[in-house]
Amino acid sequence: MLLVMVVPTAGLPLMYLQVVYGPPTDHLYLPTPVINQPLNHWTQRFHSVGGHSVRTPVFEGENWSTLEKPTPTQTLGRHEKNTTGAQTQGGETGGEDVLVGNVNKLMVSPPGYSGPQRKGHLIFDACFESGNLGRVDYISEFEFDLFIRPDTCNPRFRVWFNFTVENVRETQRVIFNVVNFSKTKSLYRDGMSPVVKSTSRPKWQRLPAKNVYYYRCPDHRRNYVMSFAFCFDREEDVYQFSYCYPYTYSRLQHYLASLERRNLSYLQREQLGLSVQQRRLDLLTITNPDHLSADKEKKLVFLTARVHPGESPASFICQGVIDFLVSQHPVAQILRDHVIFKIVPMLNPDGVYLGNYRCSLMGFDLNRHWQDPSPWAHPTLHAVKQLIVQMNQDPRVSLEFYIDVHAHSTMLNGFMYGNVFEDEERVQRQAVFPRLLCQNAPDFSFSNTSFNRDVVKAGTGRRFLGGLLDDTSYCYTLEVSFYSYMTAGSNAPVPYTEETYMKLGRNVARTFLDYYKLNNLIKDKRPTHIPSSEVTSQTGNAKGSGIDRDAGDRERGNNQGVRQ
Repeated sequence: MLLVMVVPTAGLPLMYLQVVYGPPTDHLYLPTPVINQPLNHWTQRFHSVGGHSVRTPVFEGENWSTLEKPTPTQTLGRHEKNTTGAQTQGGETGGEDVLVGNVNKLMVSPPGYSGPQRKGHLIFDACFESGNLGRVDYISEFEFDLFIRPDTCNPRFRVWFNFTVENVRETQRVIFNVVNFSKTKSLYRDGMSPVVKSTSRPKWQRLPAKNVYYYRCPDHRRNYVMSFAFCFDREEDVYQFSYCYPYTYSRLQHYLASLERRNLSYLQREQLGLSVQQRRLDLLTITNPDHLSADKEKKLVFLTARVHPGESPASFICQGVIDFLVSQHPVAQILRDHVIFKIVPMLNPDGVYLGNYRCSLMGFDLNRHWQDPSPWAHPTLHAVKQLIVQMNQDPRVSLEFYIDVHAHSTMLNGFMYGNVFEDEERVQRQAVFPRLLCQNAPDFSFSNTSFNRDVVKAGTGRRFLGGLLDDTSYCYTLEVSFYSYMTAGSNAPVPYTEETYMKLGRNVARTFLDYYKLNNLIKDKRPTHIPSSEVTSQTGNAKGSGIDRDAGDRERGNNQGVRQ
């Protein structure tokens, strides 16, 4: 069965093409063997449509079902596209930057076609939780231009995409061009690829890097375009494509509810506040309940994640931290006996639900508003800041760590950002935790870790709280690559998975004990030799859950703001 193909397309450099064959499998992309076709087996056929030259790749060898040269009724020039999608604001020029909604069960058929729906007339949908696809342009039966819907109320940010495709034809080959990224630098240059799953194969998999191209395209105002080739192999399946592994608001709620059902004495869940669209702002407290008495001195670690909604790896790291701290691992037990952990796992629930990349419902980058958050425009951030300020004013509370978890779109590995201080001793003490984490986590890079006082970062949690808290407190931004990591013994990047993101979270949690023991703040002699790899997630997105879009259907009818 033909599973995967790579073809050059308009605007791409001329490259050799690989035709990949493999036996039937439960995995979408485990092709073998690889047959490299020589370059002279390829032609780039040009034909004119409306005065514009259109290039169509055609393979002339025996091992390929030849793509016949399209006629003008089949292929349109970039300036004569069949444009279909969500509502736009403004004129045709630049309209892709101001899309205000997602495509909703949009069938894309050849221009001028008015007959019944046929297999192969692809149906695109992003009207589900964390979905994002604003427009689809039909280029040919083999090629489609896709437009990311910008963040709500903020057209500057266009990175996250998450959509489904159905009504496919078996062995149908397509090229998808994501044409309106707002960032020029991307890990797509370094081998990153989108993730995909289908209803019959619900485990996310990365597309082969050789099927993905990232390039500047003259047909799209010289924007950077990410093109990927795909071959659909099961007609009954719904396929889902995403920028990275999604971690939705509903998934978090299911996970936290399952933790509550365990009735753990050392875990408390409370609603710290509500978002603009009335979604929960959850706060977890993990510690031995004896520590919560009013008269006891308290060491406190505060952790937040998903202030930027498109940075889904942050949620997997946060879940890894939580899974470890509530486990029966000896290190977790010692930490609960000495430290209070306060965790806000999703600081921007509206942005996550809406499928934004960086902003809240109202278009604010919440990580630039720590200095003066508004209770009505930034209610979740306002509630978290109030809590931290209140705890900092309590003489019995020593707020020793604040860590804000993010994902990075241009760098590899995990790493940290810290603050710069005039006191050299404080600077050296601040470097201790990242160095210890580097020893525990092979995917964490101390060489990528940096300490700065960049002016544009002044409104971030790390910078603001670094100035608010006293000199015994350490504030970090923990970053992790959207794509992969390099270890000391690896010759090539190792792509992250959901599990390896969570493993990094577990390693972050256990590093707190190393830090406190190094500073003689914890003198517990209990053995801690059980490897953290034995601590696994108790819940989360259950296997066999299918397409993520179903998770938020119950809430769709009550959702406010922009059309989903």
